[in-house]
Amino acid sequence: MSSLFLKSYLLLFLLFISTIVNSQVISKELVKKHLYILSSDEMEGRKAGTKGIEKAAQYIEKEFERIGLDYFDEMTSFRQTFEKNGLSLFNLIGFLEGKSKKNEFIIISAHYDHLGIKINGEGDLIFNGANDNASGVTAVLSLAEYYTKDFVTERSLLFIAFTAEEMGLVGSNYFGNQINPEKIIAGINIEMIGKESPFGPNTAWLTGFDRSNFGKIIQKNLKETDYRVLPDPYTSFRLFFRSDNASLARLGVPAHTFSTSPMDKDPDYHKVTDEVNTLDIFTVTETIKAIAIGIESIVDGTDAPSRVTITGN
Repeated sequence: MSSLFLKSYLLLFLLFISTIVNSQVISKELVKKHLYILSSDEMEGRKAGTKGIEKAAQYIEKEFERIGLDYFDEMTSFRQTFEKNGLSLFNLIGFLEGKSKKNEFIIISAHYDHLGIKINGEGDLIFNGANDNASGVTAVLSLAEYYTKDFVTERSLLFIAFTAEEMGLVGSNYFGNQINPEKIIAGINIEMIGKESPFGPNTAWLTGFDRSNFGKIIQKNLKETDYRVLPDPYTSFRLFFRSDNASLARLGVPAHTFSTSPMDKDPDYHKVTDEVNTLDIFTVTETIKAIAIGIESIVDGTDAPSRVTITGN
């Protein structure tokens, strides 16, 4: 039996085992639970600086603790607090230390804020933000659960729920100013993965695909699966600069956003109709599983994406 055959067989076997564990940990039931809680009326639209986002934060913190994440660096809680325009704000950061490359960090993030409650009007006034971005936070929580279940993480992982993205990437900008970007190997940001992609079932798109080789690494790792990740089809919308990945990318970090959202024809985007019953739970679940497989070689220390260079916007 040739060494090439053995190597190919081993890779397929490891992918098979990873897929089984992936399916067991990233369950449709847990995904559904996170989505329903984070986008419930009780969260009052999760606007930064409000009681609603405090409720969402408490839920995320309890999940971080249940999953077994640690506080990062010298932090004494999961909260990274700061002030902005008179508002007391906070990102939520959970830490999982790596093994052989523990001083190299991978960020897995999503913003947990949304638009709050309409001031005037009748009927439903709550911007529940199920797709934007309870779906992304659900992915962060699910991936945290996955990587704490006996998965070998050679690099350290930071699971971050950013605040005040809707106010202009405020939370991620603050975080970016507190870190050494040279230690950040990759930024995996997740936003709006609750609806079928414009490319069809079992697909997602990635912002800034050509700005590093991150996307190519993802495609390589997903090659033996039925899931595809493709370049952002909405380049005229400049989405690479409109989500929290941008705060890291401007520092040179290969940071990109995964999404499935049909941005040009989503009737619920930034509307009170962005409710959990408009989402496809299967799409959310399968996309999270695909991200786990796609970034596996980055997490295990095999691959390091090329750095991003940005001149202007």
